[in-house]
Amino acid sequence: MEYIILIISLFAIVWGADNLVGGAENIARRFKISDFVIGAVIVGIGTSCPELVVSAYGALQGNVDVAIGNVVGSNIFNILCILGITALLHPVAVSRENRRFDLPVCIGVSILALLLAFNFFNGDSVSIGRVDGALFLLIFVAFIYVSFLRDKRNSKQSAVEYPIPNEKLPKSIVKVVVGLGVLVTGCHFFVEEAVFIATKWGVNEAFISITLIACGTSLPELAASVAAALKKNTQIALGNVVGSNIFNITFILGVSSQISPLTGGGITLVDYIVMIFAAGLPLALGMRNKITRLSGGIMFVCYVVYTLYLIYAQNL
Repeated sequence: MEYIILIISLFAIVWGADNLVGGAENIARRFKISDFVIGAVIVGIGTSCPELVVSAYGALQGNVDVAIGNVVGSNIFNILCILGITALLHPVAVSRENRRFDLPVCIGVSILALLLAFNFFNGDSVSIGRVDGALFLLIFVAFIYVSFLRDKRNSKQSAVEYPIPNEKLPKSIVKVVVGLGVLVTGCHFFVEEAVFIATKWGVNEAFISITLIACGTSLPELAASVAAALKKNTQIALGNVVGSNIFNITFILGVSSQISPLTGGGITLVDYIVMIFAAGLPLALGMRNKITRLSGGIMFVCYVVYTLYLIYAQNL
């Protein structure tokens, strides 16, 4: 029975991702919003719902390490694995605006997370307290506001005319909402059954937690980005990954720290450095306006190496 659920869940993930990206793209065209912004805001935030639920629940249960670990692990997976696979399928376009604003913000909030987690500013015993969380939430609101402000300004200056889609707006909104719901639900059951099957096969629990659990909450981002790449709309894919990472740090850690101050004893300095390194890769590899298939392969190899390091560290 678990295999049937696994297959149905996989189909649900694919169907949900396709409708989410298709509906979001139509909304972007109708309101003349750039693909990147719609990817960062609607798709990126929407696909981060599993991370929000896991981190907030961990904070409510007093398991605050889960809140930070989930965010750090997901952010590494999003860029090195998801963006790497996306670039392997189709080179990812990186605009001048991405290099000047979006990617530096992603790097900046990653560095800020490291500084706050290791008490660089105040030396308190609590890594990320409520004041720190409030700062993250303010950055989140500012990022969303500035993104739409810049997009509106750029659309006025640009001579590009986006074709108005034939699909009615209500239908596009329904596709986004239903697609996101099916996608998140499918991911939940897929991870649950995959863990059950792996356990039954006698797979090491540490390996399960590193791979299936850590990556499971990022399956919506993977499905949405792959669907966007197959549609050759890589700005939605890039926006999805960058937007998700910024949302994970600023909103999820911000909300979780309001529930309970966060400590991250199980998350090492190496993990934070890898997260910052991953955040900087799209900027470094996209200096010539795109992340090539070769660059995507390099990113994916980096993720494999990091995973092997985690397995080795767990067995020490």
